[in-house]
Amino acid sequence: MQSDATLAQYGWNDQFAGQFAEYAEAGLQPGRVVFEDNLGYRVITGRGELDASASGRLRYEARSREELPAVGDWVALKTRDGASRAVIHAVLPRFSRFARKVAGNRTEGQIVGANVDTVFLLSSLNQDFSVRRLERYLAMAWESGARSVIVLSKADLCANPAEKITQAEAVAAGVPVHAVSVRSGAGLDALSAYLCEGETVALLGSSGVGKSTLLNHFLGYNRQRVREVRESDDRGMHATRHRELILLPQGGLILDTPGMRELQLWEGAEGVHLTFEDIESLAADCRFSDCRHTTEPHCAVRAALEQGRLDASRFESYVKLQAELEHFRVRYNDLERRNVKRKWKQLSRMAKERSRTKREGPGQGS
Repeated sequence: MQSDATLAQYGWNDQFAGQFAEYAEAGLQPGRVVFEDNLGYRVITGRGELDASASGRLRYEARSREELPAVGDWVALKTRDGASRAVIHAVLPRFSRFARKVAGNRTEGQIVGANVDTVFLLSSLNQDFSVRRLERYLAMAWESGARSVIVLSKADLCANPAEKITQAEAVAAGVPVHAVSVRSGAGLDALSAYLCEGETVALLGSSGVGKSTLLNHFLGYNRQRVREVRESDDRGMHATRHRELILLPQGGLILDTPGMRELQLWEGAEGVHLTFEDIESLAADCRFSDCRHTTEPHCAVRAALEQGRLDASRFESYVKLQAELEHFRVRYNDLERRNVKRKWKQLSRMAKERSRTKREGPGQGS
């Protein structure tokens, strides 16, 4: 018998129940994807945890990888009595989604995590600390729809954590910033407040910033393999190879993801706007609405740069992310045009074939 209490631990609520009503009438049951790798999925249901795969129809009708199930998704699935496997037939609407461009040259998006309440954006307080990388993470996180929290890990390896906290706060107005150390225990109680029952927290950060170490702390044992920091450059070595949603003993869930070795914006116009609201507020005072902030007269942004009111490296980061977004926007639009053209060619061939078959009649034309 299905247990709503079990599902509630994983974030099931009245909103999802309302969205699921039509699938319940069709005899399907709800579940949440808790594990994803190249071989398939695992889902938690009211009857326990099951291996699962997407139905052929779901894969066929998906226009991109973003429409396929991802870790954190609530799905409608079907199981047979006594079977240990399930088939996913539909994905419920996501209230938040963390997307990025897939690694490599393909113009395609990938969902890293879905239905995430809070995103811990991890950056280590050692030689790998980068304000510019935090800006990129913030732009991606704002776009997801989840609440952002900056977590500066490995505070015990930093001689001046207060200075780094100030730098992070300067580029993340209104976003909480916590410096923590699992080794010393500093700052960890503040993070526990985000891990309430049914709440999902995603750990996002580049390789070796301490995501697995932080997860092991909240679990109370070493579930995830952790590698030591390399002495040559202070970088940790990545230990996680899959995406997984993990239920914590004190309540709450953590979504652990592989380190993002290749961080490229896939979507994020609104995220860039919110991350660089100070620059866009200045731009609103430029004489020309399409000002490029280069040689145009009465440019408020250039004036702020010249007067030292705007940091030059922050402006360069803004320009770089805007250019990156435009680049992918052009590539994506070109891909869409080619897909539409290919679709109409296929439909035209099918129509011609049906017309030829109708003219020749059954059994002819062979």
